[in-house]
Amino acid sequence: MPEIVVYAVEGRSAEQKKKLMVKITEAVVDTFGVDKDRVVVSVVETKAADKSRGGVLYSER
Repeated sequence: MPEIVVYAVEGRSAEQKKKLMVKITEAVVDTFGVDKDRVVVSVVETKAADKSRGGVLYSER
């Protein structure tokens, strides 16, 4: 059972996340040759104030 975890800063709509999950599922099905019901995709969101790049918080960008 392939399981894919996407880490992202919060702020995307439910529709955007669903679209991403569907496309990732399709890619795994096409690449690994597994049934789509075996593919698990999770989106883990982080608050912008709790994530940084280069020492700068995403909330400050």
